[in-house]
Amino acid sequence: MLKGKTISVVVPSYNEAKQISKVIESIPGFVDIIIVVDDCSIDNMSDIVKAKMREKKFKRETKIPKKNDKLSDDPMRSAINVELMMRLEDDEEFTPHNIVDLEDSKIILIEHLENAGVGAAISTGYKFSRDHMIDCTAVMAGDGQMDPLELESICMPIVIGKVDYVKGNRLHHRSAKRYIPKLRYYGNSVLSILTKIASGYWRVSDTQTGYTAISIEALENIELHKIYKRYGMPNDLLAKLNIASFRICEVKIKPIYHIGEESKMVVSQVIPKISWLLVKLFFERMFKKYLVKDFHPLFLLYAMSFFTFVLCVPLIVRLLIVYFCSRQVMYGHLIVISAMGYISFQSFVFAMWFDMQDNDRLYLER
Repeated sequence: MLKGKTISVVVPSYNEAKQISKVIESIPGFVDIIIVVDDCSIDNMSDIVKAKMREKKFKRETKIPKKNDKLSDDPMRSAINVELMMRLEDDEEFTPHNIVDLEDSKIILIEHLENAGVGAAISTGYKFSRDHMIDCTAVMAGDGQMDPLELESICMPIVIGKVDYVKGNRLHHRSAKRYIPKLRYYGNSVLSILTKIASGYWRVSDTQTGYTAISIEALENIELHKIYKRYGMPNDLLAKLNIASFRICEVKIKPIYHIGEESKMVVSQVIPKISWLLVKLFFERMFKKYLVKDFHPLFLLYAMSFFTFVLCVPLIVRLLIVYFCSRQVMYGHLIVISAMGYISFQSFVFAMWFDMQDNDRLYLER
């Protein structure tokens, strides 16, 4: 426990037999539950974790209750009954898995029956923490790239009730630009800029780090089974948290590489997929947060910007075709295009400004 709050750590892992033992050993003693999620590994990682579960030093000291809500005949609880039924339906959407729980060990092993991706592994771990009402759930990768000594600083803003989600920030570390591999550094920077626009958390910097912590309140209000299953998971989760108006903050952490980890991510393939995901997340956030949930003028400004831009495209094409074919300039089209382009740009800038102002309250400066 940390200041009376229960703490769990989700360790999403795939073929991490070389690193998983070291990761488990390094997790601080204040952590009540270590949830290792094996994403259908083909090495002997599960056997290593099961051996660790039997070690006396990992004996469970904190009793972790399981949320045991039941259906009731009381008509005043009808809405709660519907909520419980929805929860049961959602549980069927998670990746099929087995839970290995020795009851007296603080290590829980969850074995995916099919390889689903790092996001799916984290959401499965989140589900276990949510179902057992863990106050704060952190995520530490199974490849050993996260310093366990920084875990307390990651969890503390949630433990003291200031925010509901904390992200580690490697880019604020002085060594970041020189130490992080160039392709990853610049790829991360590009995705972070796009994520600012898509998620609404305009001041978040290191969007791709997996070293995070989340509160039980957030876990209960996010559709965990709908979290993006692969490397775009941090970006997707940020958008979902913003729609629900949860506060977040970032904590400076050190970047860690070259310790024997084997990256499964192909940057050239991941960036296009995540970029397309971010486009969809932007429109989802606009629709759900600023039209359905709580109307805001920025929705109209964004809509005006995109609408006028789309109208400009065929006019620009026609203008260019006429010019290159007959060397004539259609001045009427040129004036209309200029006016609509100005309206589109101005609407977009004002919409971004309103978006920044509205969401600034959701970011806590450390």
